Amino acid sequence: MRKLMMTTASLAALLATACSPQAAEDTSVAETHETAMAEDMSATDVMSTNPLLAEWTGPYGGVPNFQTASLDDLREALEAGMAANLAEIDAIVNNPEAPTFENTIVAMERAGDPLGRVFSYWGIWSANMSSPEFRAIQGEMIPALSAYQSQITQNEALFERIRAVYEGEEMATLRPDQQRVVQLTYDGFARNGATLEGEAAERYAAINQRLAELHTTFSNNVLHDEENYVTYLSADQLSGLPEGFVQASAAAAASRGREGEYAITNTRSSMDPFLTFSDERDLRETVWRNYYSRGDNGDEYDNNAIITEILTLRDERVGLLGYDNYASWRLEDRMAGNPQNAMDLMVPVWQAAVGRIEEEVADMQALADARGDGITIAPWDYRYYAEKVRQDRYALDSDEVKQYLQLDNLREAMFYVAGELFGFEFRELPEGEVSVWHPTVRVWEVTARDSGENVGLWYLDPFARQGKRSGAWANSFRSHTTFDGEQNVLATNNSNFIEGAPGEPVLVSWDDAETFFHEFGHALHYLSSNVAYPTLNGGVRDYTEFQSQLLERWLLTDPVIENYLVHVETGEPIPAELVERIRAAANFNQGFSTGEYLASALMDMVYHTTEPSEMSDPDTFERETLAELGMPDEIVMRHRSPHFGHVFSGEGYSAGYYGYMWADVLTSDAAEAFEQAPGGYYDPEVAGRLVDYLFAPRNAIDPAVAYREFRGRDADPAALMRDRGFPVPEGMGDSE
Repeated sequence: MRKLMMTTASLAALLATACSPQAAEDTSVAETHETAMAEDMSATDVMSTNPLLAEWTGPYGGVPNFQTASLDDLREALEAGMAANLAEIDAIVNNPEAPTFENTIVAMERAGDPLGRVFSYWGIWSANMSSPEFRAIQGEMIPALSAYQSQITQNEALFERIRAVYEGEEMATLRPDQQRVVQLTYDGFARNGATLEGEAAERYAAINQRLAELHTTFSNNVLHDEENYVTYLSADQLSGLPEGFVQASAAAAASRGREGEYAITNTRSSMDPFLTFSDERDLRETVWRNYYSRGDNGDEYDNNAIITEILTLRDERVGLLGYDNYASWRLEDRMAGNPQNAMDLMVPVWQAAVGRIEEEVADMQALADARGDGITIAPWDYRYYAEKVRQDRYALDSDEVKQYLQLDNLREAMFYVAGELFGFEFRELPEGEVSVWHPTVRVWEVTARDSGENVGLWYLDPFARQGKRSGAWANSFRSHTTFDGEQNVLATNNSNFIEGAPGEPVLVSWDDAETFFHEFGHALHYLSSNVAYPTLNGGVRDYTEFQSQLLERWLLTDPVIENYLVHVETGEPIPAELVERIRAAANFNQGFSTGEYLASALMDMVYHTTEPSEMSDPDTFERETLAELGMPDEIVMRHRSPHFGHVFSGEGYSAGYYGYMWADVLTSDAAEAFEQAPGGYYDPEVAGRLVDYLFAPRNAIDPAVAYREFRGRDADPAALMRDRGFPVPEGMGDSE
């Protein structure tokens, strides 16, 4: 069954997807358990009657029942689930037999199922359907959940059993994947405080609890600013905006009780197209400032003081483990290995991006001058004038391209690619066959083409709405395992496309289409898993983005172009000459896209390699650091510090945002393998190696080893520079 014995960091990241600003008193698991027991229901009764804890029933190996899920049951379910998991841990610890792989490691893999089911609902309430009621419960329960996790990771007797298996003679007799489970389990404990004793252990647990609260508050502050800074337009302020965007903005305003107006919401999916097309420069500045000031408005939802405390506590915590800084601890088990290797990759690319930004700004300024606009390019102008330059240079109009990018067709294109590469077939389930959390969520059964056997289900939640966090992401309710009988996958993809008028097709931008493919790559990673044990479904952060980034490449392959990119009105395939213009413009604005990303990645690494006592307040430190890096005035970080949720609303990407660039090296190098193959991107031999070594094993194989199995060598970093149209620095790739 699915493993729930997570590291403290991963639990905190899960809890902070969308979070509560409310303060919570310190609450131990024992106290919360006593509270539950003080009521008229025993723990056994709760386990058997609470719908959030109940085993999933129905077709497809059992599915969550969102219709019976109620926030009224959440506290009780969490308390009972934690107590049940701790009882399972006690049973492992108190086993009188000598520690073995089966009675210790496998027993841990088997533990925690009821709580895992609760967290499936929790994840939907926090990310897809957030509400003040949920956030209140979340803020109340986070200290208890953190304390619960510390009770496991700092259980000395449990760690001694794990250590005994790790260091024992049995280890040499285990299969390679079993050895990796032991290794990952041991490392997960050793790197998260299991070796600490006495006051150090107590302080470590206290830091984790406080960080969980801070991550929660940070994330919810951002959500507050996204929900409350909406720009409303009148009909005379729509100049330049595409008709589809206008209609979607009208619907967004109407849903907020502002019928007859047009809402520009404070999310990327609304901000980005507005800044690209609106002719109203003053409004572009307003929308830009709203978006990039999230969490940075000097009010009760301001995140700057929270950032300082988070960084201070993270530094103190890794100091207890003997590390010089947080980034050194974080990268120790990543492909990069250490902060310097990550910086050595990022800095040359950053320098090339800055040079390209200067060229892009010069082109835009020349065009603005030729138009007689009388302006100097500012950050809120970049997207607008870049679009004008794109149209002028490549005769490529983003709105023209959009007419060939229908959301439903893109989904079918993804299914086609999954069929050709992975042998998957997708069949949409009739409405009501399985439970969903919102009426716009749809579900498909995934089967193996060769055998017809069920692989799992794929849930799609495509549209933006109030209470749903911004961006796009993938998740799973259940992962593939075989150690306790074969278990199928329940995978989800979540986006924030703007829902059109009823019956109207949804058109998306080229960037959004790539993101759709990207997130589907994560789902394919879940669905293709062939691992035996739950732990092996995890991943290494600077590697797991690679597979999804690679899948973006199939959007511009011939079968997809010819069969799925058809005009919304005529149904005609996208013209070959327009495709050529898209390809010709593939690296257009590469300075901007690379620069805004790397500014965030570099800041993340600097934050986590600098002594907190040497930093000024985050706003000042951000400005000073970017100035030292040579940040162009015309762009900003993709995620400014006060709303950098990847880094400060949890620890999934902290000191790890560089991972997208690291994965980009793998992506560019792997793409060249397909481009050089006889069958191109659908070459069966290369596709077979892709599935066998890069998708199906998940984390059962060391990522570096897996990539060498696929490519026959390590990845060439020069491939990234070639891919982005940047000059390859002297010496880069020479070792290859």
